[in-house]
Amino acid sequence: MTELAAVKAALKTQAIETPSWAYGNSGTRFKVFAQAGVPRNPWEKLDDAGKVHEFTGVAPTVALHIPWDKVEDYAALAKHAEQRGVKLGAINSNTFQDDDYKLGSICHPDAAIRRKAVDHLLECVDIMDATGSRDLKLWFADGTNYPGQDDIRERQDRLAEGLAEVYERLGDDQRMLLEYKFFEPAFYTTDVPDWGTAYAHCLKLGPKAQVVVDTGHHAPGTNIEFIVATLLREGKLGAFDFNSRFYADDDLMVGAADPFQLFRIMYEVVRGGGFTPEVAFMLDQCHNIEAKIPAIIRSVMNVQEATAKALLVDREALAVAQRGGDVLEANAVLMDAYNTDVRPLLREVREEMGLDPEPMKAYRRSGWASKIVDERVGGEQAGWGA
Repeated sequence: MTELAAVKAALKTQAIETPSWAYGNSGTRFKVFAQAGVPRNPWEKLDDAGKVHEFTGVAPTVALHIPWDKVEDYAALAKHAEQRGVKLGAINSNTFQDDDYKLGSICHPDAAIRRKAVDHLLECVDIMDATGSRDLKLWFADGTNYPGQDDIRERQDRLAEGLAEVYERLGDDQRMLLEYKFFEPAFYTTDVPDWGTAYAHCLKLGPKAQVVVDTGHHAPGTNIEFIVATLLREGKLGAFDFNSRFYADDDLMVGAADPFQLFRIMYEVVRGGGFTPEVAFMLDQCHNIEAKIPAIIRSVMNVQEATAKALLVDREALAVAQRGGDVLEANAVLMDAYNTDVRPLLREVREEMGLDPEPMKAYRRSGWASKIVDERVGGEQAGWGA
């Protein structure tokens, strides 16, 4: 197999999970902007996700968020997904919207509220059993806003205790993915603020616990690709939440703010052996002012482009330059790959997969946008309030 053929073959195996919540209404702290045609329930979210996969060919699964996507019959929801050409993916918990969680959830000083939070996480594992999902994704808004508000060490003890109970409930083929975020909504201490804290808890829990890298959850200037390389080296990188940030957790389209960073991250994924199903590529974005489905299609394409460039890096030439201490040549090898226009290559890949080479144009021609505006009248649109 030629080098180019190998790159094409790898790109055809890529799978990017889209988030159910990205199809619903979202906004800033000040306003949620409603859009015509937005899904009113999880079933319609899957309808839209099916269209993203239909036109991209690499978005075969959809992450659910509980209770936003709670239904009575998850087997029926899974069947509906399959009828739309997709499957249900990671189950995301929600321990940040109830009034009870004002001072935290799994780390709360009140044992009764901690019990409520852990019971919700256990419910999510039950849902995983019903949907056939492999991954339980956990993000906690827990933390404190003022010095002395709570005991920092005790909160870590509570976190470890709750995670351990949920970990023991996991099935043999299920995983816990622990996400971190360096601030917000807690501004003094955050209970899982960085990859090191997440890694420490996952290491203690065992092999079924992995770290999630959300590309928007870092301080400005953080070298995310170093984190990726380290977690891959330790066998603890479980998934990505892809999005973009200019300031903080902006949740913009992946590759929109810094496509070079996305390329650097994807190179470390490829170089470190992370381009496998064991590392889940997920989107975690909110499309506040742009049309939902086209934005998700564009995001998928952005990840594809960064991946294609990463696969094109001449790793042998790079290694020679690195071993020889040739700083400029090593950098030039990376930049040659990054500056390659991979859009013609990806058009070829899509044609070979039986897809339209231009997903955005194909979606616009499909008439789906006008169809959902006409049909989704009445009811309550999916989304979350600011």
